[in-house]
Amino acid sequence: MDESVPIRRLWTAVLCGYLALGATLQELPGYVTGDMGRGTAAAALAVGTAFAATALVRPFAGRAGDAGLARPVVMAGGALTAAGAAGHLLAPDLQVLLAARLVMGAGEAALFSGALPWVLAGATGDRSGRLAGWFGLSMWGGLSAGPVLAVLLHRLGGADAVWWTVVALPLLSSALVATTRSRQERRPGSWHDLLPGGAGLPGLCLGLAAYGYGTLTALLVLYLGDRHIGGQQAGLAMFAVPFLLARSAGSPLVDRYGGAAVVRVVLLVEAAGLAVLTAAASAPVALAGVAVTGAGLGLVYPCTTKITLGRTTALRPGAAVGTMTSFWDLGILAAGPLGGQIAAHLGYRTAFAAAIAAALGAFATAAALRPRPDVEPRGLDGVPG
Repeated sequence: MDESVPIRRLWTAVLCGYLALGATLQELPGYVTGDMGRGTAAAALAVGTAFAATALVRPFAGRAGDAGLARPVVMAGGALTAAGAAGHLLAPDLQVLLAARLVMGAGEAALFSGALPWVLAGATGDRSGRLAGWFGLSMWGGLSAGPVLAVLLHRLGGADAVWWTVVALPLLSSALVATTRSRQERRPGSWHDLLPGGAGLPGLCLGLAAYGYGTLTALLVLYLGDRHIGGQQAGLAMFAVPFLLARSAGSPLVDRYGGAAVVRVVLLVEAAGLAVLTAAASAPVALAGVAVTGAGLGLVYPCTTKITLGRTTALRPGAAVGTMTSFWDLGILAAGPLGGQIAAHLGYRTAFAAAIAAALGAFATAAALRPRPDVEPRGLDGVPG
């Protein structure tokens, strides 16, 4: 591990940005259906729109990070996230809110995908799964803990307290990176490397798994309330805790047993959790299903990262993982409007049944994953592993 890489500071910077985004996942559905008077489909669209920008920006941010431009990319990401958050606070209508979501999504992509190659530069191949899992906690920890933070802030100071905190957190991200003295080495490269081969199948697996997460974030609060099941305030928190525990405890298993083997198991766990949630008629059963879903999803990202790094060259980890991670955003983006339309016309249970089908599709994709024969397995420092 390269001690000159400011991993902890980068981890904290990304966490702050994604705490802000996670807080909007809790606050936004009620804001759109209540204050703006729009329906379920509009609320789901607002949640998912941010991920259109993240999907587009991630490969560019990752490639810039590979080239040694991580610091300015991450700082710009914090600034864009704060600007988008301010747009949420000031939006007079749904159209302006959707534009603010796009700006915030672009900022979030720059934060994480710009920082990741800087972090991976200090790792060796036999620890890549563990490091990717640990650093990924900064993103998914923020997405998972952000809704809990929003609930607490709302109780203490109302909606304004939530939105002003959402504005302040990404500014702290930029400040953390701006004040570090560490420098990243500039590396030659071509923008023709923007979409490295080998990231497509792992990305598809990740994206199909993400559809379940996107359905949860867009519809869970509304689903639990509309069916009078209860547990709306605890729903996303019950997802977060098992997710974080699985990621923290399970990431070393990815390096030990391989990403392909582990991901097949955890995708079945995700599908089982969604099935329990879909069939639930009471809050305890529904929350148990949410918790199982979180435990399954917790290890999908480090698994697909490990697979992707084994299928691409060591000189392009940022672009490769950024491209793969874009599929996560695309899965969430699809889940928002599609899940909202299914829920509006066919009911919430049908919407969650579609998420189960997507998780099983991810499992089928994982079963087809094999290392690329034309890529020699290497550590991230370029040394054959």
